[in-house]
Amino acid sequence: MAGFIEGEERRGRFLLPDCLDDYVDKDNLVRVVDVFVDELDLTTLGFAGPAATGRPRYSPATMLKLYLYGYLNRVQSSRRLEREAGRNVECMWLTGKLAPDFKTIADFRRDNGAAIRAVCRRFVIVCREIGLIAGGMVAVDGSRFKAVNTRDKNYTPGAVRLRMEQVDASIARYLGMLDTADRQEDQVAEMRISRLSERLEALRRRMRELQTMEREVAEAPDHQVSLTDPDARAMATNGKGTGIVGYNVQAAVDAKHHLVVAHEVTNVGHDRSQLANMARQTKEMTGADGLTILADRGYFSGEEVVACEAAGVRPIVPKPLTSGAKADGRFGKQDFIYQPETDTYRCPAGEQLMWRFTTVESGLKLSRYWSSNCGTCAMKAKCTPGKQRRISRWEHEAVIEAMQRRLDEMPSAMRVRRSIVEHVFGTIKDWMGRAHFRTRKLANVATEMSLHVLAYNLKRAVAVLGTSALIAAVS
Repeated sequence: MAGFIEGEERRGRFLLPDCLDDYVDKDNLVRVVDVFVDELDLTTLGFAGPAATGRPRYSPATMLKLYLYGYLNRVQSSRRLEREAGRNVECMWLTGKLAPDFKTIADFRRDNGAAIRAVCRRFVIVCREIGLIAGGMVAVDGSRFKAVNTRDKNYTPGAVRLRMEQVDASIARYLGMLDTADRQEDQVAEMRISRLSERLEALRRRMRELQTMEREVAEAPDHQVSLTDPDARAMATNGKGTGIVGYNVQAAVDAKHHLVVAHEVTNVGHDRSQLANMARQTKEMTGADGLTILADRGYFSGEEVVACEAAGVRPIVPKPLTSGAKADGRFGKQDFIYQPETDTYRCPAGEQLMWRFTTVESGLKLSRYWSSNCGTCAMKAKCTPGKQRRISRWEHEAVIEAMQRRLDEMPSAMRVRRSIVEHVFGTIKDWMGRAHFRTRKLANVATEMSLHVLAYNLKRAVAVLGTSALIAAVS
């Protein structure tokens, strides 16, 4: 059509570049992937060597490059990677025009999980060596990712009970409809009775299945059964009624350039037991002394904080206010000042709470303090409804108090934490298309997450240094 930009004639002849390399720009990200993988000692990392007999297999370097290309370009499906290998010029350049079938591609990810995770860690070490990771401060967070297992295929005691109640209600409704149909004698009523009887039998089968599942759930170690992905677990999210069946992904992100220095996939629905583990991994990967780790209040656990200190990492985690005293308008424990020189507490009224005894509860060594003057105190109504206000002190309470002082000295700590770590999860979830993991079972999901993290770190490193500089640093 006249007046518009015209395209070339499809059957016309062109003078194309002489080689495939001319089609790939010198700043293309695939050149970084190519150099990085070629510099790896894949056998040491755990990849299989050449086959001793039979048809030669594809090189692990070729397969790894193909996977990295896919995760860098939001192509995580093995079938889609198969198509890309046969039609995408960048992919052809990267793999030498090799096009493995989707089964070979999928098997490589499944069979080389530990080695792929080691490659992800190796790139973190490379980034540390070239100065992209400072290691002075990191932020830790966890996010729930969907598993391939749907909520309908996940069973907990509450879910089984609710579904049994629903089936019971449906059976009662159909029985009522069947009684009504029995009073009618025409042909339509007979057809309706037959149809209702079939539905009743299906509901009774469903009830028997639920009763069997109820026993399986009761026998499961964590009282939860997932049928599609046996390692996936139901997890609560912030919105009411928006829980998912999936995995809890932990990530530690360096403050300098927001590179992920450590990550782990768990199927535990909370973060309280993850802080020390992530702190130890982070210290190992960064090799930094005096490391500070920021985390939100969901990570708070006295034992985890003490374990971080023992590992040489300084945690900054807000302590949740779990006491009901503040909610009721009374003084909280934070209003009582501990005096280490006398091992006493000073209450808001100026009285001294003396040490009385020490006990062990839930494995924690606790000391009890109270004053004998509470009965005559003018502020008693604001302090306690009981006879005396008693304060418990853990044997490692000084570690928690020191952490609180660090938090007081850095009032913007939680805002800094959010700016460092939370966008990482949002970026990776966008790359996944806000969909679920493609693999099943914890080990395979961990491998898939390592590929996402490695792709993220590669892009971050290129954004900071540029393609040419990163290639020079890696090679």
